[in-house]
Amino acid sequence: MAKSLPNRPLRPATKLVRGGQMRSGFDETSEALFLTSGFVYDDAEQAEATFLGTATHYQYSRFGNPTLSVLEERLALLEGAEACRLTATGMAAVHAAMLSHLKAGDRVVASRALFGSCHWIVSTLLPRYGIQSEFVDGADLDQWKRALATPASLVLLETPSNPMLELVDLAAVCDLAHAAGAIVVVDNVFATPLLQKPLEFGADVVVYSCTKHMDGQGRVLGGAILGRKKWVDEVLQPFIRNTGPAMSPFNAWVILKGLETLHLRLPAMCRSAAAIADFLAERAEVARVFYPFRADHPQQALAKAQMAAGGSLVTFDLKGGKEAAFRFMNALGIVDVSNNLGDAKSLVTHPATTTHMRVGAEERARLGISDGTVRLSVGLEDVADLVADLSEALDAIAPAPVPQRLPPVVAPVVEAPVLSPPPSDASGAEVPKSRRARAKPERGAAPASLFELAAPLPEAPRRGD
Repeated sequence: MAKSLPNRPLRPATKLVRGGQMRSGFDETSEALFLTSGFVYDDAEQAEATFLGTATHYQYSRFGNPTLSVLEERLALLEGAEACRLTATGMAAVHAAMLSHLKAGDRVVASRALFGSCHWIVSTLLPRYGIQSEFVDGADLDQWKRALATPASLVLLETPSNPMLELVDLAAVCDLAHAAGAIVVVDNVFATPLLQKPLEFGADVVVYSCTKHMDGQGRVLGGAILGRKKWVDEVLQPFIRNTGPAMSPFNAWVILKGLETLHLRLPAMCRSAAAIADFLAERAEVARVFYPFRADHPQQALAKAQMAAGGSLVTFDLKGGKEAAFRFMNALGIVDVSNNLGDAKSLVTHPATTTHMRVGAEERARLGISDGTVRLSVGLEDVADLVADLSEALDAIAPAPVPQRLPPVVAPVVEAPVLSPPPSDASGAEVPKSRRARAKPERGAAPASLFELAAPLPEAPRRGD
């Protein structure tokens, strides 16, 4: 049987490893994988009581599964939420969080800076069901005030946004939304639960793509929805139960294993991303760099008030538009071209032709996404190798030698020792080995690094900090 966790506050790393732990009668160390579609009952009476809700028993893995329950409890502990439900993908989580709550005649206000599929739900899907939708510029508090001067049912936003890393003032928008009668749904994928706690700033619901940093190794899909127990049980659970966007037990098990190392992976990724953002800012081929904790980010103060670190994503604009962006991406030798993010492998994306293709050129211009915009998800490779790879790819698009270029950060080369003749005495005779002084060999220095892997991140800020 699993131990009960101590009745005292636990730090995120402990929650990531121990949260929600449950053992079967075999007392396994690793969480058990209940790879089963259904469950059996002791008798017909127990089955009836289970469906009536008067008995607690697993019924069907579309409704619930022991492996999923462990992951749900672990994520709820980490987020500081009362309850959690899992879905097959991150987009299923966004869809379920919204459609379970909304009905014809309702009104939704959303930040314009959304992932492409989230933008499509608000702009295209909701109006088909008689739900009014309105977009605002997420960084413009006056637009939020005007939009929420009229009653609304739901507010959707992501901060930092995909891909331009735009911030939304969580506390201010949550206050405005609640005054308008709306719940606030926050897509917290870029920040992760370790860097930002939307519930602490007044959000009602937080959604994740567990595919990203939580698995973090490019293996499985998954989504999570977190909020108050009453809302989850009465509003969300009936929708999930009857529409079927269930996560598979195997995916839940893999994500549980990924969570155990999130507190080690994410600090390394954040520190590498910050170093790479500084490097890119010095390159003449780069028109502008976006990273929330850089001094030149227009919302740096807000980022530091809401987040514990700047995150693992860096976005930048290349001079020369799409042609330069494609040449740069094709010249990379280590970083892969992919539309995913939050992976152990560094990945690069051209949003205008992939993730945000279908929002249209006019909307992309409003979002600040140009044909030269590139989104880089920084992984766990050595930062010196990543900088060298980026440098070589930028050289490939440079029309001429670029002045004031920062050299790649590389480990020092240790030269081979020079052999000297054996020592001799005053007469020139060789000194016997037994009489030679034993010099202590110098230990080789460890390769230079821009971060310490074990250094923990600070706790995510709370409202009023």
